[in-house]
Amino acid sequence: MSISIPLYQILAVLLVATLSVCYGDRDKAKDVYIVYMGSLPEGEYSPTSHHLNILNEVLGESAATNALVRSYSRSFNAFAARLSDEEQQRIASKKEVLSVFPSRKLQLQTTRSWDFMGLTETAKRNPNVESNVIIGVIDTGIWPESESFSDEGFGPPPKKWKGVCIGGNNFTCNNKLIGARVYTSGGNTTARDKVGHGSHTASTAAGNNVLDASFYGLAKGNARGGVPSARIAAYKVAEHLDNAEVYNILAAFDDAIADGVDIITISIGMGPTPLDSDSIAIGSFHAMWEGILTVQAAGNNGSRSSVFSVAPWLFSIAASSIDRKFISKVDLANGKTLVGNAVNSFTLNGTNFPLVYGKAASSNCSDDDARSCDESCLDRNLVEGKILVCDSETGWIAASSSGALGAITTFSHENVGPSGVPLPSSGLTPENYDVVKSFISSTENALGTILKSEAIVDTTAPLVAHFSSRGPNSIVADILKPDITAPGINILAAFSLDTSPSQSNVDKRSAKYNILSGTSMSCPHAAGAAAYVKTFHPNWSPSAIKSALMTTAWPMNATNEVDGEFAFGAGHINPVKALEPGLVYDASIDDYIKMLCNINISFFSRCPKDISGSAKDLNYPSMQALIESNNSFTVKFPRIVTNVGLANSTYESKVIKNSQIKVSVEPSTLSFETSGEKKSFIVTVSGKGLPASKMVSASLVWSDGTHNVRSPIVVYTN
Repeated sequence: MSISIPLYQILAVLLVATLSVCYGDRDKAKDVYIVYMGSLPEGEYSPTSHHLNILNEVLGESAATNALVRSYSRSFNAFAARLSDEEQQRIASKKEVLSVFPSRKLQLQTTRSWDFMGLTETAKRNPNVESNVIIGVIDTGIWPESESFSDEGFGPPPKKWKGVCIGGNNFTCNNKLIGARVYTSGGNTTARDKVGHGSHTASTAAGNNVLDASFYGLAKGNARGGVPSARIAAYKVAEHLDNAEVYNILAAFDDAIADGVDIITISIGMGPTPLDSDSIAIGSFHAMWEGILTVQAAGNNGSRSSVFSVAPWLFSIAASSIDRKFISKVDLANGKTLVGNAVNSFTLNGTNFPLVYGKAASSNCSDDDARSCDESCLDRNLVEGKILVCDSETGWIAASSSGALGAITTFSHENVGPSGVPLPSSGLTPENYDVVKSFISSTENALGTILKSEAIVDTTAPLVAHFSSRGPNSIVADILKPDITAPGINILAAFSLDTSPSQSNVDKRSAKYNILSGTSMSCPHAAGAAAYVKTFHPNWSPSAIKSALMTTAWPMNATNEVDGEFAFGAGHINPVKALEPGLVYDASIDDYIKMLCNINISFFSRCPKDISGSAKDLNYPSMQALIESNNSFTVKFPRIVTNVGLANSTYESKVIKNSQIKVSVEPSTLSFETSGEKKSFIVTVSGKGLPASKMVSASLVWSDGTHNVRSPIVVYTN
């Protein structure tokens, strides 16, 4: 049975596939490995020479040069090399090597959204500082001619910029798009975006204000990024949506850090991975060391424990809806109108066409495959000129390649449907879909039509998308992930003219702007919000910016989301509120190193022997602990807050309680004489025992009457 993948999953944040590169019989058992050695030593040092020396000792001089794939030498100390399993084990045993792990291929994870977040065009701005902010976009490249990246009205790049524009032939940077680099394999030398993903994420974060943008008339309005005056640097690590190589991602981090970017956005991931073999965790750690916040998509796997952005220094973003959704109606010839979800730019002009059920249009297949419209089952002669009705959510893919005029599919998720479809389509709820099937079975010549999508107000927003990866954090159990949620459903942003909006080979359309869904789309919203906060607080650390956005987030309604904080973290992002958070939870590089040592990872350097504690002791804006099931428990969370508000202020603690746990705060009042002053407190959570697979949450709010600094508290069992 062939498997069709919906567009929001194709534009996903990635599953891991092991890289296996063969170079003739001699090297056919060798894969690319990353050898990580921590920070660059001070003083005179030649990384490439050192890396070759290590390879010489293991492989011999003649083989070492051919084995070396890349040296990372600008921002951290590492190299990529083609090694056998035995060779990588020998290198891993060397004193100066902290970790060795295989390179992998990763998959990638979409303007009403900014208004919904409260960051309107008329919101408070600091344009002179904003124009000095540089967002590094690690993705599939960029479409430089898009209006979203025009430099009209921009001055020269900031003096701090140390990057270059190496975009290849017919690729030009400007004073908006100030840098471009290419790392993709296979002889590709252009930073031009061939699939639209990188252009979409870049324009969502920092695209210009473009009037009358739309996707074939849908979502018409002003398309803009969160910080339209900011600059963009594009780092192309993937030519397609499923081939972002780990060693190229590390190279992009190495350059972006040294180039002088302020924020990095990366809608890529590899599934939950131990921190010392997670290339994005490693690259972002060194970015954090240099004062750069990295924002990463949480993932599109949807299930519990699938969140792959797990490192505490990463800002991990879930996806949720905005107060606009697209519906596509189905009119049946019996007079019934059914409302479905889809981003469908086509119209059949109200003309009725025959409806054919997948089972009736298939042969030589199982009933399940036939009802789902498996492409290998469909008889083109029975499909052409008709509207195909499929039990599968992705039936429109087979319909488009089999000559159908349209597709009606079942789609159980009410706040999102098929997007960018290459033919008239509608995704119906199971109840409405059954109405169509009953009509076909009871009518000799069943006819119907599909209407072009229309936008309506969604009063249920924000709701976390069904595809958005959930916690708990399977790598660092006492750190809540995702951190926060942001708009990621039906987002209009810039696209590439080198591909069709549906990514279908039968789709001959092109689009300057496209409507996409995924945590790939929520991630740059959070990156733009972080950049917005940085324009008002340029000296804040990455953890302070992250804290401000988390503690001022809109609380989400857990009754609408069974996974609660595992789905939405601290809540829905609120950029304007984050400008004045009152208090922040700051964390230094030493705090993170101590946390890593506490969980037995010598990630950055060798750990001292006197380290004690756990990840829950990290000064994090949220509080989470994994406890044993069915046993009484007491958990303590030590925290320190820094006053970034007015002097002579007093904050009182308030606990939003849960009847299953007891929460106390000591002291319960914090008084600050000056701005910048720090105060410590301890949150104690206790209970009589929770059953297996149980999650209980509460929250702590520090309030001075003006600011409400909110932190979620989560305890859970496996």
